Amino acid sequence: MPAQPFPVREIVASRRPHRKDAARNYDALIEAAREAFAEHGADASLEDIARRAGVGIGTLYRNFPSRRELFESVYAEDVNELVRVAEEVAGLEPWTALTAWLDRFAGYMVTKRAIREALDGESEIFDACRDSLYTAGVPLLERAQEAGVARKDMDIGDLLRLVSGVTGTAFVDDAQRDRVLGIALDGVRTGRPAN
Repeated sequence: MPAQPFPVREIVASRRPHRKDAARNYDALIEAAREAFAEHGADASLEDIARRAGVGIGTLYRNFPSRRELFESVYAEDVNELVRVAEEVAGLEPWTALTAWLDRFAGYMVTKRAIREALDGESEIFDACRDSLYTAGVPLLERAQEAGVARKDMDIGDLLRLVSGVTGTAFVDDAQRDRVLGIALDGVRTGRPAN
């Protein structure tokens, strides 16, 4: 069976520099931006992001000529990582694979909220990223459904909206977020593995 196409991989590959030093700076800026967006939302300072990455503001602008390009690149990198995780966990037991992926998805929602807020949903990258997330998540959900451990009356869109809704609020800490997510996923799990 041929591998499923993930449009987000093409986006990430087209934006990432090829020279090693430039790629290191790019990666450092993406990580610093991810942290800053999680802490300060869409209003995170570009100067702070450059400082966190250990580069000058000029390096930030060479990689990301506009704030929008930085937001889109962080978003695409995060979705690309979720695609990679889906492939990585695919060999685990069906329920374990699905919940491991959803746990990472829940963590990514913090950055996604800040980026969606900044871009107002007006980005072609969102379509490619959504398609990639669905393509990565569908086999995990279907495997869990076929194994009899996940409800069959839902699709990947339902599941991702559930997790997004549950994780879309502020939590005291990660432990509380994980506990609430576990409670929500109890409503997805059937507890009756197929024979």
